[in-house]
Amino acid sequence: MNALRAAALALLLLLGGCAHPPSTVRDNAQLTPDTAITRDLLKLPAPKGKIAVAVYGIRDQTGQYKPAPDSSFSTAVTQGASSMLIRALQDSGWFIPVERENLQNLLTERKIVRALETPQPPGTPEIKIPPLLAASVLIEGGIVAYESNVRTGGVGARFLGVGLSTQYRVDQVTVSLRTVDIRSGQILQSVSTTKSIYSYELHPSVFKFVNVKDLAEFEAGTTRNEPAQLCVSEAIEAAVAHLVAQGIQAGNWTLQDEGQIGNPVLKRYLAAGPAPRASLASDDRRVADATSGSAP
Repeated sequence: MNALRAAALALLLLLGGCAHPPSTVRDNAQLTPDTAITRDLLKLPAPKGKIAVAVYGIRDQTGQYKPAPDSSFSTAVTQGASSMLIRALQDSGWFIPVERENLQNLLTERKIVRALETPQPPGTPEIKIPPLLAASVLIEGGIVAYESNVRTGGVGARFLGVGLSTQYRVDQVTVSLRTVDIRSGQILQSVSTTKSIYSYELHPSVFKFVNVKDLAEFEAGTTRNEPAQLCVSEAIEAAVAHLVAQGIQAGNWTLQDEGQIGNPVLKRYLAAGPAPRASLASDDRRVADATSGSAP
């Protein structure tokens, strides 16, 4: 019996030692890893000309907050969607984002440069500041939905005191983006993308009587939660890829090489998008034919 108690004590000490965080728990800062959608953006064919685009702000329109006890004042999704969108636009190679979200800061710096122009000592080189780049297209939208516990479940089994249980949860985030022509205010394209957020937990356990009076119990567990901000970023990147594909399909922008319409990445997004609509002239003709009673 003393030997069994000694073994149990050794087991407890071993588990206590394992409870401390490993030495590799600290990692240096690194670049945010690319997703599969990021690699798709980098593989898009080149445009005939890059499009100057303005982003004034991609807002959190979900109204969702983290559940207690985390915080009743902490939002469920990131508030930095605008920065994620600007990076996705640059990665695509199709757009030139211009600063609009913090435009006042930019204008203040330009005023400072102009203030330095006069007076200047004789022989000082003239300070020239080019005009601001005007955008051709606006991109509007936001994070429109965050649904938690869209799907939950689990399974467990125990035999002779040895068991294993697992649980999972699926959340969902939806991003909506649209491109707007600044000359007419016409909405050129509008897309909505959805990304699922997965969380799971594994919980093994051992529960056995060593003898009539002595009980041995062992529990462990691991949990993995997919970062919500990375899911939002991936949904935004997918929306940008679909905007590029739909714009090519609608003739709003063109490829540098028309033969690249068969590019595997572009072809996949074209196939996933909506079917092309007939031209307005064709629609008007069919309406006129139907009104006159003639065959189309």
